[in-house]
Amino acid sequence: MVGDLGEDLLQLLAQVDTPEGLREFPPDRLPQIAQAVREYLVASVARTGGHLAAGLGVVELTVALHYVFNTPEDRLVWDVGHQAYPHKILTGRRERMLSLRKRDGLSGFLKRDESPYDAFGAGHSSTSISAALGMAIAAKAQGVDRQHIAVIGDGALSAGMAFEALNHAGATDSNLLVILNDNDMSISQPVGAVSNYLARVLSSRFYNRMRDGSAQVLNRLPGMKDLAHRWEEHVKGMLMPGTLFEELGFTYIGPIDGHDLPLLVSTLENMRAMHGPRFLHVVTQKGRGYAPAEGDPCEYHGVTPFNLSTGEMAGKSGGKSFTQVFSDWICDLGEQDERVVAITPAMCEGSGLVDFKQRFPRRYHDVGIAEQHAVTLAAGLACEGIKPVVAIYSTFLQRAYDQLIHDVALQNLDVTFAVDRAGEVGADGATHAGIFDLSYARCVPNMAVIAPGDEAECRSLLQAAWEHPGPALVRYPRGGGIGALPGEDLQPLPWGQGEIRRQGEGVAILSFGTLLGRALEAGEALGATVANMRFVKPMDEDLVRRLAAQHRFLVTLEENVVAGGAGAGVAEFLAAQGIHVPLLHFGLPDHYIEQASQDEQLREAGLSVERIVADIRAQLPADMYAANA
Repeated sequence: MVGDLGEDLLQLLAQVDTPEGLREFPPDRLPQIAQAVREYLVASVARTGGHLAAGLGVVELTVALHYVFNTPEDRLVWDVGHQAYPHKILTGRRERMLSLRKRDGLSGFLKRDESPYDAFGAGHSSTSISAALGMAIAAKAQGVDRQHIAVIGDGALSAGMAFEALNHAGATDSNLLVILNDNDMSISQPVGAVSNYLARVLSSRFYNRMRDGSAQVLNRLPGMKDLAHRWEEHVKGMLMPGTLFEELGFTYIGPIDGHDLPLLVSTLENMRAMHGPRFLHVVTQKGRGYAPAEGDPCEYHGVTPFNLSTGEMAGKSGGKSFTQVFSDWICDLGEQDERVVAITPAMCEGSGLVDFKQRFPRRYHDVGIAEQHAVTLAAGLACEGIKPVVAIYSTFLQRAYDQLIHDVALQNLDVTFAVDRAGEVGADGATHAGIFDLSYARCVPNMAVIAPGDEAECRSLLQAAWEHPGPALVRYPRGGGIGALPGEDLQPLPWGQGEIRRQGEGVAILSFGTLLGRALEAGEALGATVANMRFVKPMDEDLVRRLAAQHRFLVTLEENVVAGGAGAGVAEFLAAQGIHVPLLHFGLPDHYIEQASQDEQLREAGLSVERIVADIRAQLPADMYAANA
């Protein structure tokens, strides 16, 4: 049982554990069911933490969709998945909601192997229209008559990929319904949201000058008053949001109230009977029905466990996170150098730019969910002598890889990438795990790749990257590291140089990044040397040579996939130099690790101190094992 929910509510929810049960109810009971889902959602997320406000905003829409459409035969594709908790509650997973985002529990996102009702896996935004269109085209090719529904938020619609899909879909006769969930929010406040389009256009100087000027001219002419009115309506029609989607080939309906269940059901039933590309514009309120979330939907987008009565969230662990270290650094830098400009793709809060935005609003750019644009925007700024810093999650930078290569690195432009959420990310699971950046960045010419070992040198290495006259990427994890407190100055660490953190013999551990603490513990147990390498590229080749010359066995350690990562760089260098020394790589395996705590994920990857020590000992020659046992 979740919280203090009444027995009547739980009995009602037990009858709608699947959409088949939901469809047994008359339409006039649906608002009661929606309220029960909302109360259950709040009570369960209060226990587990997770994404809350987005789901609260689509409770009625979720009920209506499963009531009207024959899911899972009809394909329902949710964008991102932040808003899909009500969908999980209504599709056989209600009793598992307390396992949400835990090891072996429910994913916080959508997963095809979790439920047949999850038509498409999603953790990143703006993919729903493309996926649903692909399904619709496949159904037509296979002669299958089914519905395909993509639900996308107004923030996600700002991404180029969404418009690419709309452009294609409108040129087909595919059986596709796109639902725009317009709540005026993505995670941060959206940029250029469709929800603001009407108000912006109808209050714009251009529209009003054109309207007033035309009316004045036409009203002076005999019999032209009606024509003036029709002209105003024509101009208004050209500028309405529906016109855009109609011109793309969609039948547009809306906007309608996304919390009016009878209206939603009747509208969806009517649109289900239509054919071809259709577009329904639904206006919702993020956080609907829970006062704290309504008051601050951004704060309640992603939550830790909280007090159901007060909304007060559980306290966070002490010490500075790496995100806060970045925030302090860029604010201090902004005070001293007016060339610094911060760019983020719709992740102001997550990337630690709230203070910078408030203090330096003219030098802050949130480009919306448009990672490709963010990187090329930075490239354009760098062309003109500005020093841009792109604050972005590791997995989101993946979406702008061509821009990283072609627009920044190829031109050797001075752009600094502050890459958050590198490595395993805990409860967000595989969709958000930043486990590839060392591999995908290391192979790019001109690109410097830096992995600080702790919070203090993260600040100093951010400064080194910013002062470097070329592209540089500094990656750091979610949360904190080994707790080294950063200073307040802006002194960079020496470029391209690592350091010896523990002197030993026989075995040398080359640590890249924030597994340094584990490396030091393993080094203590083995009597090994531990090097904090800091730079993946340019690698400290002199240090690698010395370590290879002075030790009989080398070990590399990184929180990145082994394939193509920092350890691979060490192996490539040693091979090119003709240096032959046994080499063992520790990193992330060649499979995805699902949601769990970060420590549990690292243990599953074989990166606990105990496992590192045992695996090294198992590889050592007999005489070395005795010396290091």
